[in-house]
Amino acid sequence: MTWLAIAIGGALGSTVRHAVNHVLHSHWLFTRFPVGTVVVNITGCFLVGLLAGLLASRRIALDFYWREFLFVGVLGGFTTFSTFGLDTFMLNRIHSTGFAILNVAVHIVGGLFVLWMGYRAGL
Repeated sequence: MTWLAIAIGGALGSTVRHAVNHVLHSHWLFTRFPVGTVVVNITGCFLVGLLAGLLASRRIALDFYWREFLFVGVLGGFTTFSTFGLDTFMLNRIHSTGFAILNVAVHIVGGLFVLWMGYRAGL
């Protein structure tokens, strides 16, 4: 049952991730900078922090399968850390080192900050 929960959650998370990237890059933003990946990772960090805070404060309770579905499946499929790595590598490879450094800084600093915000919001 755990594997099924993760698989369904992962499919949902991956689909939403693709939709965010598609909408941002094909309709609103036309840049080499991977804005879609940043939005997904920052949002995912906030949601992980929020859920962790809500669980830690006992404001919500989730059984094991729901935790696996949400944390490992949905949010694991939604966040794109491996894509972040590839985006950064490719930016550096095409001599956009400034964008590569910006990409790392925004993801790391921004991600940790909104994770903290989400956790605090959940307490």
